[in-house]
Amino acid sequence: MRSRSKRRVSVRTPGGTTKVHYVSLGHLRATCYICGKELNGVPWNEKIIRGGAKSWKRPERMFGGHICHSCLSMLLKLSARASLKV
Repeated sequence: MRSRSKRRVSVRTPGGTTKVHYVSLGHLRATCYICGKELNGVPWNEKIIRGGAKSWKRPERMFGGHICHSCLSMLLKLSARASLKV
């Protein structure tokens, strides 16, 4: 189907002509908001994203699906140290 939501790819056919194939873009992997690292435990399969339960789509912890575990531990340490100074 020709649509602007699909990526256009020029393909050379066996007959020697060049045709345009329309390819769906697909989903990108979820990344951390702070460091940009790919997140573990967050699916990028379209079936799970559309039809799965909310607990399947992201980890069940603070900022799950948005921040990686190393950045989360860094933020928790910083907030705990900031509260001790008061």
